[in-house]
Amino acid sequence: QVQLVESGGGLVQPGGSLRLSCAASGSILSINYMGWYRQAPGKERELVARITSSGTTTYADPVKGRFTISRDNPKNTVYLQMNSLKPEDTAVYYCYANIRDGGSLSRVMNYWGKGTLVTVSS
Repeated sequence: QVQLVESGGGLVQPGGSLRLSCAASGSILSINYMGWYRQAPGKERELVARITSSGTTTYADPVKGRFTISRDNPKNTVYLQMNSLKPEDTAVYYCYANIRDGGSLSRVMNYWGKGTLVTVSS
């Protein structure tokens, strides 16, 4: 059983910063990639950033230059450093991961966290 647990969301003023964390735990053989999606009211869920096992990163255009994704492989943890936050960044942020588990079937599956709310407002 693999679980993803997010932390770090909250209320911040425009121009402020937050750091999100997501820790994967359970029976894990390897993690192919981890990342973050977000969903705001009235909008579709969108990819924010992702990082592969080799360290290759991808960012959505609206967050380029402001957000940085990183990973601590021994801890199976991914981070999202968010700077210069804007009101349009307000959303529920979901951690996700593509993981090969340690069960006898050695399955590769996608996992999702429950989400953490980021609110950018004065």
